[in-house]
Amino acid sequence: MRILLAEDDASQAESIKDWLEMDGYSVDWVERGDHAILAVEQHQYDCILLDRGLPQASGDEILKTIRRQNSKTPVIFITAKDHIHDRVEGLDLGANDYLVKPFNLEELSARVRSQLRQHQAQAGQYLSFLDLQLDPQAKTLSKAGQTINLTAKEFQILYKLMQKPNHILTREQLEESLYAWGDEIESNAIEVFIYQIRKKIGGQYIKTIRGLGYRMHQE
Repeated sequence: MRILLAEDDASQAESIKDWLEMDGYSVDWVERGDHAILAVEQHQYDCILLDRGLPQASGDEILKTIRRQNSKTPVIFITAKDHIHDRVEGLDLGANDYLVKPFNLEELSARVRSQLRQHQAQAGQYLSFLDLQLDPQAKTLSKAGQTINLTAKEFQILYKLMQKPNHILTREQLEESLYAWGDEIESNAIEVFIYQIRKKIGGQYIKTIRGLGYRMHQE
């Protein structure tokens, strides 16, 4: 799953980014508000962590932009503004949660998981395709009731494909779901992950559309 972190304190941002990546998330980090707006316009995120005091565009402005797009992506304010008025104002603007600095990184992870659970419950928690059932929050996959163990990146690729089973996803779209900006990507990484997934679940579920990408396949 992919998270946008908008935080202008480099030290805090690095700590948060490293922590969330250890939890299995891909994290894009921006230091300026206008860059955050550009990111949400160009990419799809599962959760957004937003400092209210960003330069160039405030966290409040970014949140308003997100909600004007009718996006229901969970947004958590992470901020030093700790007055009750600030909290109420932030939540009334459309934030899903409000975390005051300094905070414990384990608590941040718990709040991210909580927001993802709520968002997935509203959208339908499980993804199903034929005899495959995928739980995005628990990060589990079963086939005909039997658990299939996938690596974090294998799971993310299958999750993206099962989200839109009738759509062709390009290699670039799948790479975007796996890697943060600046990550080094092997030229055949997606092909290798698809090969490993097919070995584990069977070759009939994912079809290669030559020259275009991949999609789920139902005969």
